[in-house]
Order: sequence, then C-alpha cells, then structure tokens
Amino acid sequence: MPSRTLADRTVDVNEQGYLLNPNDWTEPMAEAIAREVGIALTPEAWKVVRFARKDFAEKAESPGLRRITANTGVSTKELYQMFPKGPGKLIALIAGTPKPKSCL
Repeated sequence: MPSRTLADRTVDVNEQGYLLNPNDWTEPMAEAIAREVGIALTPEAWKVVRFARKDFAEKAESPGLRRITANTGVSTKELYQMFPKGPGKLIALIAGTPKPKSCL
C-alpha cells in the first residue's frame, strides 16, 4: 500500500493518491495537496472543500458536482475556474475523500 508525507504526516493513499482513510485528513494536508496540483485555496474554494468533507461524512460517498453546486452556491463554471481539469477529482483529492463515483 503506498503512503506519502503531507504536512509532516505520513498517510496511506491509493495508487491515484487519494487518502485511504479520510479521517487522516487535516487542513494543512489540504493546503499541501492544493499547492502540489496548483490550486489556490481561496475562501470560496475552502467552502467547497469543507462542504465535500461534511457531505462525505453524512453520506459516505464523495459528492458530485451537482450536489456541490446545489449546496454551496458555487456555480459549475466557478468550480471549473477554481479546480480546472476535473473539479470533482481535485475537490475529492484536496478534501481527503475518495474519487467520486461519477468521475472516470
């Protein structure tokens, strides 16, 4: 099982880099992952990341874009601006949740 060090903490990840245990996640880890993938965690981006974590805790699956936009007030266009090249995957990666089922 692969592991990596994020924000001075070693965690287990899958072959795509997603945390195997979402409870290992911390905000400093999110900041480190975002830096690696070139994402600026603005207040709006944090709102999306925190929603993804809360939604995952409630539903035991990562939210898709429709659920994110419906619950955060952030439009799909804004999601693609904040998280280009696959917002669903990037949000889950930064939020420490599994890749959404709707993402290939």
